Amino acid sequence: MRQALRHPATWWALLVLGLLPMAWLGGQIWQDQLGANPAEALIRATGDWTLRSLCVVLAVTPLRQLLAWPELVRFRRMLGLLTFFYVCLHLLCYTWFDMGFEWGDIVQDIPKRPFILVGFSAFLILLALAATSFNRAIRWLGARRWQALHRGIYVVAVLAILHFWWMRAGKQNFAEVLVYAAILIGLLGWRLARRMRSPSSA
Repeated sequence: MRQALRHPATWWALLVLGLLPMAWLGGQIWQDQLGANPAEALIRATGDWTLRSLCVVLAVTPLRQLLAWPELVRFRRMLGLLTFFYVCLHLLCYTWFDMGFEWGDIVQDIPKRPFILVGFSAFLILLALAATSFNRAIRWLGARRWQALHRGIYVVAVLAILHFWWMRAGKQNFAEVLVYAAILIGLLGWRLARRMRSPSSA
C-alpha cells in the first residue's frame, strides 16, 4: 500500500476521483435530471461535496499518524485545493442561480442571513488558505506563520457546520447536519486530544 501511495500515478488518480462529482453533476445537467428545482439541487450538491472534501482533508493527518503512512501528506495540498474548488462552485451556484449575479442584492443578503454570513466567512478563509498553499508562500510567510494561518481550516470546519445547521433550521431537518458534525468533531477532537498529550506534535 505504501509503495502505491508513492507512485506518481496515485496523485493523478486521486485528482480524477476528486473531480468525478463535478463530472456527475455535469451529466445530470446535460440529461436534465436535477429534478423540479435544478438550482436548489446544484447549490445543495456543491455544498455537500464541499463538506465531504473538507472531511477528507481533515482526515489526512489522523490517518497518516495512526497508520504510520507519511506518504499521505503529499496529497493534502491537492485535496485542500479540491475543497476550495467545490466551495467556489457552491458560491457560484448561489450568486448565479439564487441571486442572478445581482451584486447589490448579494452584498445586502450576506449580513442579513446568518447562514450566508458564516458560509461566506468560511469561503474567505479557504480563499486565504488556497492562495498561500504553495511553496513560495511558505517561504514568504515563514513556516511558523504559515502553519498558524493554515490552522484556519479548523475554523472553516466549525463555520461549515454552522452554515449547514442554519440552512436546515427552517425545515427542522438536522439528520445530515448531525452526521457531518459528528465526523468533524471526531477529527478535531482527535487533534485536541493529541495536542493535550503532546503539544509539540499538534
